[in-house]
Amino acid sequence: MRMLRWMSGFTLKDRIQNKHIHEKVEVAPVIDKIRESRLRWFGHIKRRPSDDPVRRVDVLDLTYIKKVHIYLKRIG
Repeated sequence: MRMLRWMSGFTLKDRIQNKHIHEKVEVAPVIDKIRESRLRWFGHIKRRPSDDPVRRVDVLDLTYIKKVHIYLKRIG
């Protein structure tokens, strides 16, 4: 947000709401950009061959991880 304020010429002393600054600068919300990036990566992974190590992680069963984490927490 600091960069957007700088780009639009506002300071915190101007007490302008973030949503008004977003409207003026016309940038997409950060959460939308993160979602777009994740979907792009997901599509990239899905196009890989099914025997690729990255695709094998896609179907990996991680139900035991929580138990191991709790066990390690008690030890350490």
